[in-house]
Amino acid sequence: MGVIEIVSGILLILCSVFIVVITLMQSQKQQGMTSAIQGSNNDSFYNKNSQNTREKALERLTKIVAVIFFIVTIAVNVISVISAKG
Repeated sequence: MGVIEIVSGILLILCSVFIVVITLMQSQKQQGMTSAIQGSNNDSFYNKNSQNTREKALERLTKIVAVIFFIVTIAVNVISVISAKG
């Protein structure tokens, strides 16, 4: 195992743990069947201005870490194929 494979493996583990922790920190957005049946409207000030909230920041961070996770995963696979040929 090369140094690049070890570092990328550690990075994948850290990304995985980080994604799980960030996902657990987010609140659920499901309104449930009750609001669908009752027809409640949830256009509150909080929902309209959700761009600046903690939830939006966690959502952005989750997307960024997930993209990093997939890029590192693909890079590890490409490096392992190249090193197996050579």
